[in-house]
Amino acid sequence: MQNEEIKAAILRGDAATVAQGVSENLEAGQDPGDILNRALVPPMVEVGELYERGEVYVPEMLVAAHAMKAGMEILRPELVKAGVEPLGKIALGTVQGDIHDIGKNLVGMMLEGAGFEVIDLGIDISADNFVEAARQGVDILGMSGLLTTTIPAMPVVIEALKEAGVRDQVKIMVGGAPVTEAFKDEIGADGYAPDAASAVRVAKELLT
Repeated sequence: MQNEEIKAAILRGDAATVAQGVSENLEAGQDPGDILNRALVPPMVEVGELYERGEVYVPEMLVAAHAMKAGMEILRPELVKAGVEPLGKIALGTVQGDIHDIGKNLVGMMLEGAGFEVIDLGIDISADNFVEAARQGVDILGMSGLLTTTIPAMPVVIEALKEAGVRDQVKIMVGGAPVTEAFKDEIGADGYAPDAASAVRVAKELLT
Protein backbone atom coordinates (compact mmCIF):
# COMPACT_ATOMS: atom_id res chain seq x y z
CA MET A 1 0.00 0.00 0.00
CA GLN A 2 1.29 3.45 -0.85
CA ASN A 3 2.31 5.63 2.09
CA GLU A 4 -0.09 8.28 0.79
CA GLU A 5 -2.98 5.81 1.18
CA ILE A 6 -2.00 5.13 4.80
CA LYS A 7 -1.75 8.86 5.48
CA ALA A 8 -5.21 9.43 3.99
CA ALA A 9 -6.61 6.57 6.08
CA ILE A 10 -5.22 8.14 9.26
CA LEU A 11 -6.75 11.50 8.40
CA ARG A 12 -10.19 9.93 7.94
CA GLY A 13 -9.80 7.72 11.03
CA ASP A 14 -9.78 4.38 9.17
CA ALA A 15 -7.83 2.22 11.64
CA ALA A 16 -8.37 -1.07 9.76
CA THR A 17 -6.85 0.31 6.55
CA VAL A 18 -3.91 1.79 8.47
CA ALA A 19 -3.16 -1.54 10.17
CA GLN A 20 -3.51 -3.41 6.87
CA GLY A 21 -1.23 -0.94 5.07
CA VAL A 22 1.49 -1.11 7.71
CA SER A 23 1.36 -4.93 7.70
CA GLU A 24 1.51 -5.11 3.90
CA ASN A 25 4.44 -2.70 3.70
CA LEU A 26 6.40 -4.58 6.36
CA GLU A 27 5.78 -7.86 4.52
CA ALA A 28 6.95 -6.20 1.30
CA GLY A 29 10.24 -5.36 3.02
CA GLN A 30 9.76 -1.64 3.58
CA ASP A 31 11.99 -0.24 6.31
CA PRO A 32 10.05 0.27 9.59
CA GLY A 33 11.63 3.70 10.06
CA ASP A 34 10.46 4.75 6.60
CA ILE A 35 6.90 3.63 7.36
CA LEU A 36 6.97 5.63 10.60
CA ASN A 37 8.44 8.78 9.12
CA ARG A 38 6.66 8.75 5.75
CA ALA A 39 3.26 7.25 6.54
CA LEU A 40 2.42 7.69 10.24
CA VAL A 41 4.15 10.87 11.42
CA PRO A 42 3.17 13.30 8.59
CA PRO A 43 -0.63 13.00 8.99
CA MET A 44 -0.36 13.47 12.77
CA VAL A 45 1.74 16.59 12.21
CA GLU A 46 -0.90 17.77 9.74
CA VAL A 47 -3.75 17.11 12.20
CA GLY A 48 -1.88 19.02 14.89
CA GLU A 49 -1.39 22.01 12.59
CA LEU A 50 -5.05 21.93 11.51
CA TYR A 51 -6.12 21.87 15.16
CA GLU A 52 -3.91 24.83 16.05
CA ARG A 53 -5.47 26.76 13.15
CA GLY A 54 -8.98 25.87 14.38
CA GLU A 55 -9.78 23.83 11.25
CA VAL A 56 -10.36 20.55 13.13
CA TYR A 57 -11.39 19.82 16.71
CA VAL A 58 -10.69 17.26 19.44
CA PRO A 59 -12.98 14.53 17.96
CA GLU A 60 -11.11 14.65 14.63
CA MET A 61 -7.78 14.51 16.43
CA LEU A 62 -8.97 11.52 18.44
CA VAL A 63 -10.09 9.48 15.44
CA ALA A 64 -6.83 10.22 13.58
CA ALA A 65 -4.79 9.33 16.68
CA HIS A 66 -6.68 6.04 17.15
CA ALA A 67 -6.07 5.13 13.50
CA MET A 68 -2.37 5.96 13.81
CA LYS A 69 -2.20 3.89 16.99
CA ALA A 70 -3.52 0.85 15.10
CA GLY A 71 -0.53 1.14 12.78
CA MET A 72 1.89 1.77 15.65
CA GLU A 73 0.79 -1.43 17.45
CA ILE A 74 2.05 -3.41 14.45
CA LEU A 75 5.08 -1.22 13.74
CA ARG A 76 6.45 -0.78 17.28
CA PRO A 77 8.12 -4.23 17.65
CA GLU A 78 9.67 -3.87 14.18
CA LEU A 79 11.06 -0.43 15.08
CA VAL A 80 12.67 -1.95 18.19
CA LYS A 81 14.14 -4.82 16.16
CA ALA A 82 15.48 -2.39 13.56
CA GLY A 83 17.02 -0.20 16.27
CA VAL A 84 15.09 2.91 15.21
CA GLU A 85 15.63 5.51 17.92
CA PRO A 86 12.61 7.52 19.10
CA LEU A 87 12.81 11.32 19.22
CA GLY A 88 12.80 11.03 23.00
CA LYS A 89 11.21 9.19 25.90
CA ILE A 90 8.27 10.78 27.71
CA ALA A 91 6.42 9.61 30.83
CA LEU A 92 2.89 10.98 31.21
CA GLY A 93 0.66 10.87 34.26
CA THR A 94 -2.38 12.54 35.77
CA VAL A 95 -1.39 13.96 39.17
CA GLN A 96 -2.40 12.52 42.52
CA GLY A 97 -6.07 12.98 43.37
CA ASP A 98 -7.11 13.36 39.72
CA ILE A 99 -8.59 10.49 37.71
CA HIS A 100 -9.21 12.29 34.40
CA ASP A 101 -7.28 10.81 31.52
CA ILE A 102 -8.87 11.71 28.17
CA GLY A 103 -6.56 14.69 27.65
CA LYS A 104 -3.51 12.75 28.82
CA ASN A 105 -4.33 9.85 26.52
CA LEU A 106 -4.74 12.12 23.51
CA VAL A 107 -1.44 13.86 24.28
CA GLY A 108 0.21 10.43 24.48
CA MET A 109 -1.18 9.34 21.13
CA MET A 110 -0.15 12.59 19.45
CA LEU A 111 3.37 12.31 20.88
CA GLU A 112 3.66 8.69 19.80
CA GLY A 113 2.45 9.66 16.36
CA ALA A 114 5.22 12.27 16.22
CA GLY A 115 7.88 9.63 16.92
CA PHE A 116 8.31 9.77 20.71
CA GLU A 117 8.40 6.75 23.00
CA VAL A 118 5.55 7.27 25.47
CA ILE A 119 5.23 5.67 28.90
CA ASP A 120 1.73 6.09 30.29
CA LEU A 121 1.99 6.16 34.09
CA GLY A 122 -1.81 6.35 34.42
CA ILE A 123 -4.05 8.40 36.70
CA ASP A 124 -3.80 9.52 40.35
CA ILE A 125 0.01 9.29 40.19
CA SER A 126 1.99 10.08 43.34
CA ALA A 127 5.12 12.20 43.49
CA ASP A 128 7.12 9.05 44.26
CA ASN A 129 5.91 7.43 41.04
CA PHE A 130 6.96 10.47 39.01
CA VAL A 131 10.36 10.39 40.73
CA GLU A 132 10.74 6.71 39.88
CA ALA A 133 9.92 7.44 36.23
CA ALA A 134 12.62 10.13 36.19
CA ARG A 135 15.10 7.64 37.60
CA GLN A 136 14.27 5.26 34.74
CA GLY A 137 15.86 7.71 32.33
CA VAL A 138 12.99 9.52 30.61
CA ASP A 139 13.73 12.81 28.84
CA ILE A 140 10.44 14.51 29.74
CA LEU A 141 7.92 14.11 32.55
CA GLY A 142 4.44 15.23 31.57
CA MET A 143 1.97 16.08 34.34
CA SER A 144 -1.73 16.52 33.65
CA GLY A 145 -4.54 17.79 35.87
CA LEU A 146 -8.12 18.75 35.11
CA LEU A 147 -9.18 20.07 38.53
CA THR A 148 -8.10 23.29 40.24
CA THR A 149 -8.01 21.25 43.46
CA THR A 150 -5.42 18.79 42.12
CA ILE A 151 -2.92 20.92 40.21
CA PRO A 152 -1.17 21.95 43.48
CA ALA A 153 0.20 18.39 43.31
CA MET A 154 2.44 19.53 40.43
CA PRO A 155 4.85 21.67 42.49
CA VAL A 156 4.91 18.84 45.07
CA VAL A 157 6.24 16.53 42.34
CA ILE A 158 8.87 19.09 41.32
CA GLU A 159 10.03 19.43 44.94
CA ALA A 160 10.19 15.64 45.24
CA LEU A 161 12.33 15.48 42.09
CA LYS A 162 14.69 18.06 43.60
CA GLU A 163 14.91 16.17 46.89
CA ALA A 164 15.67 12.96 45.01
CA GLY A 165 18.43 14.71 43.04
CA VAL A 166 16.86 14.00 39.65
CA ARG A 167 15.22 17.34 38.79
CA ASP A 168 18.06 18.32 36.47
CA GLN A 169 17.84 15.01 34.59
CA VAL A 170 14.39 15.66 33.11
CA LYS A 171 12.36 18.38 31.48
CA ILE A 172 8.91 18.90 33.00
CA MET A 173 5.87 19.63 30.87
CA VAL A 174 2.49 20.51 32.42
CA GLY A 175 -1.02 20.78 31.03
CA GLY A 176 -4.72 20.53 31.78
CA ALA A 177 -7.72 22.87 31.82
CA PRO A 178 -6.74 25.01 34.86
CA VAL A 179 -3.01 25.12 34.01
CA THR A 180 -1.54 28.26 32.43
CA GLU A 181 1.82 29.55 31.23
CA ALA A 182 1.97 31.68 34.40
CA PHE A 183 1.36 28.63 36.59
CA LYS A 184 4.14 26.77 34.73
CA ASP A 185 6.53 29.64 35.50
CA GLU A 186 5.36 29.88 39.11
CA ILE A 187 6.08 26.21 39.87
CA GLY A 188 9.30 26.03 37.88
CA ALA A 189 8.23 23.63 35.12
CA ASP A 190 9.97 23.76 31.74
CA GLY A 191 7.06 23.64 29.31
CA TYR A 192 3.30 24.22 29.14
CA ALA A 193 0.98 22.74 26.53
CA PRO A 194 -2.62 23.98 26.41
CA ASP A 195 -3.68 21.08 24.17
CA ALA A 196 -2.49 17.83 22.58
CA ALA A 197 -1.38 19.43 19.32
CA SER A 198 0.88 21.97 21.01
CA ALA A 199 2.24 19.26 23.34
CA VAL A 200 4.14 17.79 20.39
CA ARG A 201 5.68 21.13 19.49
CA VAL A 202 6.57 21.91 23.12
CA ALA A 203 8.13 18.45 23.63
CA LYS A 204 10.31 18.91 20.55
CA GLU A 205 11.37 22.36 21.75
CA LEU A 206 12.29 21.00 25.19
CA LEU A 207 14.64 18.45 23.62
CA THR A 208 16.48 20.87 21.32
